[in-house]
Amino acid sequence: MKRLLTFCLVSLSTVFFVQAQLKSPDDFLGYQLGSHFSPHHKVADYFRQTATASAKNMKLIEYGKTNEGRPLMVAIVSSPENISKLEQIRSNNLVLATGTNNTIDLNNQPAMLWLSYNVHGNEANSTETAMKMLYTLVSGSNKPAAEWLKNTIVIIDPCLNPDGRDRYVNYFNSVVGKIPNSDPSSREHIEPWPGGRPNHYYFDLNRDWAWQTQIESQQRLALYNQWMPQVHVDFHEQGYNEPYYFAPAAEPVHQNITPWQKSFQVVVGKNNAKYFDAEGWQYFTKERFDLLYPSYGDTYPLYNGAIGMTYEQGGIRAGLSVVTNDGDTLTLKDRIAHHFTTGMSTLEVTSLNHQKLLEEYKKYFQQELANSPGVYKSYIIKATNLSRLKKLAELLTKNKVEFAFGGDKNGRGYDYDTQKEENFSIARNDLIVNMQQPRAVLANVLLEPQTFVTDSNTYDITAWALPYVYGLKGYASRESIKGKFPALEEPKIVDTEVDKPLAWLFSWGTSEDVRVLTALQKENVKVRQADQPFSVNGKDYPAGTLIVLRAENEKTIKGMKDKIAFIAKMLDKPIQAVSSGFVEKGKDFGSNVYPLLKQPKIAIVSGMEVSSLAFGEAWFFLERDLNLSPIIINARDLNNLDINKVNTLILPDGSYSAFIGDGLTAWLNKGGRLILMEDAIEGVLDKKGFDIKKKEAVVKKDEKPEASKLLFKNKDRDDFETTIPGAIYKINLDSSHPFSYGLGKTYYSLKTDRKIYEPFVKGWNVGLINEKSLMAGVVGKKAKEELKAGLLIGVQDFGRGQVVYLANDPLFRNFWESGKTLFSNIIFCGY
Repeated sequence: MKRLLTFCLVSLSTVFFVQAQLKSPDDFLGYQLGSHFSPHHKVADYFRQTATASAKNMKLIEYGKTNEGRPLMVAIVSSPENISKLEQIRSNNLVLATGTNNTIDLNNQPAMLWLSYNVHGNEANSTETAMKMLYTLVSGSNKPAAEWLKNTIVIIDPCLNPDGRDRYVNYFNSVVGKIPNSDPSSREHIEPWPGGRPNHYYFDLNRDWAWQTQIESQQRLALYNQWMPQVHVDFHEQGYNEPYYFAPAAEPVHQNITPWQKSFQVVVGKNNAKYFDAEGWQYFTKERFDLLYPSYGDTYPLYNGAIGMTYEQGGIRAGLSVVTNDGDTLTLKDRIAHHFTTGMSTLEVTSLNHQKLLEEYKKYFQQELANSPGVYKSYIIKATNLSRLKKLAELLTKNKVEFAFGGDKNGRGYDYDTQKEENFSIARNDLIVNMQQPRAVLANVLLEPQTFVTDSNTYDITAWALPYVYGLKGYASRESIKGKFPALEEPKIVDTEVDKPLAWLFSWGTSEDVRVLTALQKENVKVRQADQPFSVNGKDYPAGTLIVLRAENEKTIKGMKDKIAFIAKMLDKPIQAVSSGFVEKGKDFGSNVYPLLKQPKIAIVSGMEVSSLAFGEAWFFLERDLNLSPIIINARDLNNLDINKVNTLILPDGSYSAFIGDGLTAWLNKGGRLILMEDAIEGVLDKKGFDIKKKEAVVKKDEKPEASKLLFKNKDRDDFETTIPGAIYKINLDSSHPFSYGLGKTYYSLKTDRKIYEPFVKGWNVGLINEKSLMAGVVGKKAKEELKAGLLIGVQDFGRGQVVYLANDPLFRNFWESGKTLFSNIIFCGY
């Protein structure tokens, strides 16, 4: 028995040793790295196994899960000495980011290098590279790297977008043959819609760093702010006919990015070039990939004191091998080698310059406290819409931007709406961001009224000032103004003074208000909406206010008072109970200006004809923000709609001309509401029954076309005169129309193209622009002329139904909060 027990213990210890033994990716996966694409679960298992086998050299943190339940994780790798005191190193690093006169010994403090892989799912070599990087660093087989780790903490995120990656990998693995086909026309190089680039809800996670609308971003940024690296690299792939790109970046570079940050990009770039030159690998710098838009994986770290960089390997949809335009064959193994080389090179530079990096990092935050960036010392956001102000406060909190509320001081500042210096007063719930704080640069970038742009050939939008995004009155002041209160003064949740009310009143104008409406409608509660403002019990209520009449609901629903109170408490929304329908101002509750709201039955069109990003915005907003369950249909089914099952149809940005037929118009005639977004409008131009007409640029009689000013050397750049990468326009609303509820007379919209339409002769011109509508952002001379005046939001009656035209995207990347109010009105109001 003793011999058997000894044998069992020896066997168990042997099994444990084998399980805990460090393995290379090849040994663990059972195939050579680069010969197959690895499913995410195998990557996660490899990181876990390596963490078990190399506990002295690394720590694994699983920081969350994706929408589809896949794990998100980072490996933290360094020397055994650094790993043993990792928490102290992390704490010291965060102290450096406070901007205080701290006494952290920088000689004994490692620098932090964060490597982010595979934010775009079909840029799939990155995750394979991450496994090679991890093994090289923890195995000790690379002697220089072992030395570099004495001065550096390396944080490796192997896959920022596991859902998108597996969408790509699963497709590729399902269609690739025994021998990969290198012909670009082979199906393994042609992804089906929506492709692997976006996440589960078809969002581009590399444009979500600051906004954090997606669960992956929210969980990753929470972790990022617990570590705050000095260097961050975002690994990407571009078209497979492109050579490798690494820093330094192209113009425009935001003016708040420091000379040190720019100069260190050059240091890193030269070191990368040294290794690429030795191998004869092609690369380019400074031509593309600017540093302006604040929500990228390179700019967001830069605005938080780090050196942020993007590395781009040619290879999207290249599969395991592809023949390029130059006749070369690019393999997955090649792509891994290139990303691995820049990763190791960046580690080397970080380690050799670790003390300088820490000194400049410490100085960065100290300067933010001492000298706020930009010309403005404070930003004051008025509480013109409390719910949207709360959303703004949530965004600032996620980004560690400090703020307070209220104050006794009046002031003067730049009015975002009038674009002039105006006097202002500060009310109790007004939000104040003072620039004397550690995150001053990020706060200034997000709030500044006009972003200075040195070069209009930018990679993304050029305007995002948060008062416009949230549709709130705002001022930028050169005075240093501080708030008095740490939190908002909340209104009462439920008024219980009326024992047997005639009606309950709910506010309208935000996504939270829509959740109240949908919760009531799911309980079959009849809800009315005020088409005009009114006053009752000495309180004013704006148009859009929701009204639930007790008597008309108690005919079919018992316990109305308890049901209303439960919904209000569950959704944390204030309500007002009133005992009489006799109003002091406006129309009494029996008037026809309080129509019943129809319960929407919504379908969204998806498929090859549709922009996956635009579809994802609508899908995510309806499902996650509003708790609705839209039906997803294909474009070919547009003419087969049942009005009893679908009464609201959304066509996101896409190409639908071939599918607009008699069946769709018959559905409209029966009472359907058709919502056409962006290029979807093009699909009905000149179609029978659709009154929308494109506004063409005015050409003066006898005016000769101007000679092109584009030089041949700039052939790959946009024509500056026609460009509009993303600018903010003030849309003048018909404030009496239901689509304006919660917005008033104006709506600030992001404009990303030159398309504009003629105002209706018959129909509702809900949103128009004029020559003074441009508020912020880059717009070329010709584009400005074309966008001087016209229709951007319109509605026409179509039989018993309606067609809504939205020339701009109100749900842009799901962070355009005032657009959510507009879109909610379009879904629910004005039938």
